[in-house]
Amino acid sequence: MSTDEFRAKALAWLQQNAKPFDDNEPSSGGATIEESKAFQKGLWEAGLAGITWPKEYGGQGLGTAEQLAFNEVAADFRMPVGPFVIGLGMPAPVLLEFGTEEQKKRHIAPMLRGDEIWSQLFSEPSGGSDVASLQTSAVRVEDGWLINGQKVWTSGAQFSDFGAVLVRTDPTRPKHQGITMFIVDLHHPGVTVRPLVVATGDAPFNEVFFDDVHVPEDAVIGEVNNGWAVAVAMLRYERVTIGTGVRARANPLGYDALVELVRARGLDDDPSVRRTLAQVYARESAMRSYSAVLHQEAKAGVPIGARGSAAKLAGATFPLWVSDLVQEIFGEEIALQTRDTLPIARSILAAPGGATAGGSNEIQRNIIAERVLGLPKDAGVDKNVPFNQLKLSK
Repeated sequence: MSTDEFRAKALAWLQQNAKPFDDNEPSSGGATIEESKAFQKGLWEAGLAGITWPKEYGGQGLGTAEQLAFNEVAADFRMPVGPFVIGLGMPAPVLLEFGTEEQKKRHIAPMLRGDEIWSQLFSEPSGGSDVASLQTSAVRVEDGWLINGQKVWTSGAQFSDFGAVLVRTDPTRPKHQGITMFIVDLHHPGVTVRPLVVATGDAPFNEVFFDDVHVPEDAVIGEVNNGWAVAVAMLRYERVTIGTGVRARANPLGYDALVELVRARGLDDDPSVRRTLAQVYARESAMRSYSAVLHQEAKAGVPIGARGSAAKLAGATFPLWVSDLVQEIFGEEIALQTRDTLPIARSILAAPGGATAGGSNEIQRNIIAERVLGLPKDAGVDKNVPFNQLKLSK
């Protein structure tokens, strides 16, 4: 099948099974978890999920061209796949890279089919952007490990079945060395999930508590006490996912939506407004081009590495930048939240979250500076001190 034939196939399926965007609907389109699972299963059965993933684990085994073709046509449709973005964007690629054969066969296909929803459990209340300072612990017992501690800002934990959790397994080692990543069943009776409400009134994040949560020995992803290497890979996948995922053309802060609103207000002849829209278009186009390059290189086996941070940083700073521009264009009407401007107002409120999700903008700039530009690294005076000798807040 040629790329054009694949694009036509994807478009036909989406036209039959998905709705075009309506800016006045919630981002999920009001879909229930059951509806989202049914949609994801339909994608998989149509050969539109796991497009570039190995066939032996439930993927389609196709190339980057097919993935980019799907992203292009999918940008016009509201796909209720939000519950699967974390799992398919981060834990699944990590399992493909570090997981055992049993773990891959057990979890990858169910994730693609929509049978399993996954979360990523890294951040902690006292850790900030320093993920390696985590204090959630796992203690070895006869038949596995017991996990105790707290995670925070966990997206989608309220409906997740499994999670990839990063914990400390050896506090006598320096903080980056005594860490292990586990697969954890979030339906375990020792797991408590509490929602966190954000400025938009939604509760997309959660705090998660672990009280003597048992995980078996074969739940380790990678190697015991070498979880930082796995975590770095997952953060890389997270940044690439955030920076290069399907970008909806109906994004309220995107060029197409802003042009439509500007025309409706009769502002399309204003030279300053036209100049602003040209800047938005140029920046969006650059982000799409960079995304395409990263996808092509990843498929060709070229390590993306820290350049994923550049994609993530671009994706996080874009809505903040546009938020300032649209407030200059529309003024107090944004605050009034009319029917036309309500989606923009909600997007502005949500924009700061992107500057912290997946690592703050400051963290991304440090990574780019050190690993892309070759600038001197941070001194990191605590990197060689045993974790249990560090003075950390509780």
